Amino acid sequence: MAERWELGRENDKGLFLITPYRPVYITAGRWSDSPNEQPASENPAYSLPFRIPYNHFEAKFQFSFKTKVARRLFEDNGDIWLAFTQQANWQLYNESLSRPFRELNYEPELIINFKTNYKLFGLNGRMLGVIFNHQSNGKSLPLSRSWNRLILQVAFDARNWQVILRPWVRLGDKEDENPAIIDYFGRGEAIVVFNAGKHQLSSIMRHSLNFNNGGKGSVQLSWAFPVVNNLRGLLQVSNGYGETLLDYNHRQTTIGLSASLTDW
Repeated sequence: MAERWELGRENDKGLFLITPYRPVYITAGRWSDSPNEQPASENPAYSLPFRIPYNHFEAKFQFSFKTKVARRLFEDNGDIWLAFTQQANWQLYNESLSRPFRELNYEPELIINFKTNYKLFGLNGRMLGVIFNHQSNGKSLPLSRSWNRLILQVAFDARNWQVILRPWVRLGDKEDENPAIIDYFGRGEAIVVFNAGKHQLSSIMRHSLNFNNGGKGSVQLSWAFPVVNNLRGLLQVSNGYGETLLDYNHRQTTIGLSASLTDW
């Protein structure tokens, strides 16, 4: 974590260097038990009036990077990063629909990050950050989805473990395309990573913290394993809501096998 986020002068790589952010992977085969064939929103203008015959199998990939644009704002602490993540879900095997991209999610972020040094329940408090996050899919009505968040990022490590807690608040939107998104996608997430030699196990857990609607959310479990040289395989299993923005209120279980280029 210290090296990934350049915490301390000994890890400083300078400004405007592209470095990994979230995992980067290419999935040739991802299966869903319930493809979202008729995306809907609580706002009727953003609900599709007909069904689209999507396949249960599709391809998926994610690219993610960050770069530091300012450093040591307050004496020896405080860095500013720009980050970008793109996730694509591609109906590669759906010949009848001419193999369309079902969903493209774009996620730019502005991150202000501070190194920390304290102990909490046996964990080392390493990092505290504030993130402005925009996420959208670039589609037109009725499939357009977008939202803005202000995220607090608190990160810990201990030997082979990393724990990142990310609660957020949603920022207002005059034309709300997905009014109840936080009741499905969640009001925060916990990322837990365990490194065991050349293997990495990780989970991403999100929750709405709204128990009046059943406490919706999602969980994703991942196993990255060595294949050859620096190439890793990645097995991912997920269940719940919000695998993509278009699926924010659609529940499904997915399984995918990927080629992993970077992990957590």
